[in-house]
This record gives sequence, structure tokens and C-alpha cells, in this order.
Amino acid sequence: MATRRFRASEPELDLLYGSFAERSLQPLWELSGLLTPEPRVQGLPHRWPGRELRELGSRAGDLVPVDRGGDRRVLACCNPGLGGAPYAVSTLWAAVQYLRGHEVAPAHRHTPAALRFVVEGEGVWTLVDGDPLHMGAGDLVLTPSWTFHEHHNPGDRPMIWMDVLDLPVVAALDAVFFEEGPSEEADTRTAPRSASEGWYAGAPGLVPVDGPALPAHRSPLLAYRWADTDRALGALLRTTGAGHAALRYTDPVRGGDVLPTMRCEITRTCAGAATGLQRQTGGRVLCVLHGTGTVRIGDERFPAEPGDILAVPSWSPWSVEAGEQMDVFSTSDAPVLEALGLMRTQDLSAAGAAARTGAGR
Repeated sequence: MATRRFRASEPELDLLYGSFAERSLQPLWELSGLLTPEPRVQGLPHRWPGRELRELGSRAGDLVPVDRGGDRRVLACCNPGLGGAPYAVSTLWAAVQYLRGHEVAPAHRHTPAALRFVVEGEGVWTLVDGDPLHMGAGDLVLTPSWTFHEHHNPGDRPMIWMDVLDLPVVAALDAVFFEEGPSEEADTRTAPRSASEGWYAGAPGLVPVDGPALPAHRSPLLAYRWADTDRALGALLRTTGAGHAALRYTDPVRGGDVLPTMRCEITRTCAGAATGLQRQTGGRVLCVLHGTGTVRIGDERFPAEPGDILAVPSWSPWSVEAGEQMDVFSTSDAPVLEALGLMRTQDLSAAGAAARTGAGR
């Protein structure tokens, strides 16, 4: 695309502008909108209903073999504000993956990191660099950057889950690499427990003294089980007595986020309660695990039920209002913004406003 050619009424200045365009230059004094008081966000608040995702995934399972789907049968969430790009928000890819009974998705690896969050069902196995990880409802399974991974379903029942990747960030940095697995034969091993869990999921606060070398920049634990998450959410609610509780998934050895580009959190909101209204820079993807209610994003209010995926664009206020107890998983690009010094948060709830203004003192 040619550089924009600016015009001026003065002949000499107009000639100068022509020289600029010929040399792929633009005059800053003629440009506007580069620096804005607040982020100019193209992505829109949006909801992909879980019922529709399950139905369409099943239809794709009947019509599209895994090999024809590029080794994966995946439906990518396409935010209507992003001009057709297959991204849920501008910095995160979100999708649902559908695997029928006795199907395999062969090994490959890529520089974008991925995570799997299971809303319902169980029985599929993901192998990450050869480590077999069982997938069940409520589990979070990590596929760090440049690790070989493959899926297989030894059972009869199909299974669907949510994938989230940092693909838009890696693509914007011109750092996408992809490689097929070393073998065409699918690895269909299973195990009572993955090696990563054997090393790092023994008990809260306990890690091996002489464990394997820790991977750089990400958690050595690759599976975070729903039973542990459920127990921790319940304990936190009993301790605080509040109407909602939020947990962050972390590296069990060094603390910090599970992946260098994606923060994973889960919120439980009791029936009739609501989370505070908040906003932050960077995109966020929500996935409803349990319960029904309403999710507010910007000026939109979306009815929510299990399996729903929702897009929260940067700097959009959002909150969860539970009709019945709701568990909502979320992924954001917060680690990237924090590393760059660009993370901003704002509490827009009444309690947050009081704290900011000193009301009630």
C-alpha cells in the first residue's frame, strides 16, 4: 500500500508533501488520533453461547475429519469489531475444539502458547512433550510455547473444550513458528498421573527440594485440577464471608503467572451476589463453567450459562451477577502489560469509588 500523500494549498509545501510520500514518510503535524486520552479499542463486547458452540462443534464432527481440519477441529471465536480477524479480543485467540470418540489429533508445536479449559466431559488426553495429561471438567491444562502437544480420545463419547492462545501477540511481534511432530504415529499413552503433577502438585506450598530443571518463564505444573480449585474457592468464601471469591493460577515454585503472556483466574459468585465493576488495560476472555446469571461488559448485559465464552475488550468495565452460584474462568494478557509497564486497573464499583475518594472516613 502506498504511503498516504498529504495535500497543501501552498505550492512549495504541497511539493514537499509529495516528496515525503515518494520516500514513505508522513508529516506528524498532519496526523491525528495517534495519541488518545484513553485506549481506542476496536474489539466489541461479545458472547458466544455455549449451546451453539456445542451444536456447531458436533455438526463439524460429523462433516469434517480431523486431518481435513489441519490436524485440529477448531471453531475460532471472531470478534465482530476486529474486521474479520479470528481473534476473540485483539490480543487473544479463543476457540472450541471438538474431538470425537477414538479420534487423535497428531503432535505439533508452535511458538504461541496455549491453554485448555474444560467446561464439561472427560476422557481426552493431551500429551505435552510426551507427558500424558488427562482432561476433565473444570481442569486447566497448559501447552507452553514450543512444546509438542497432541490429543487423543480413547473413549466413545466426544468432548469439547476451550482453547486460548496468545497468537495475536506473537503474530504482532513477527515471532510465529510452527513445526509438525517428529512422528506421524499418534502417541496414545495414558498415565494415572502426569509427571508434572507428580513433581509439583503434591500439596499446597510443598515443592521438591531436588526436582528437575525448571523451565524458563512458565509454570512447571501443566495441569490444575478442578477438585483443588473447587476446594480453594470454597475455603476462601468461608474465610472472607464475602459474596464472591477470585483465585489466580500460579507457578507453584516461583509464584507468578502460569504463562509469560497469559494470566489465568477463576471467580466464584454466590447466588444473588455480584462482583465489583472493574476495568483494566488489555483483553480478557471469560468462560462460564457453572451456574447462570448475567455478565456485564461495557454497556452490554449478556445472559450467561455454562459453556458461554465472552470477550472483554481492553478498558471495558465488566462484572458478574449470579442468579445461581457461578464459576467463571478468565484469561487475560495482563503479564504482557505488566512487563511493559502498561497495566492500568480501575475499580468502578461503589466500594472502589469510596476508597478512591475517601468517602465514609
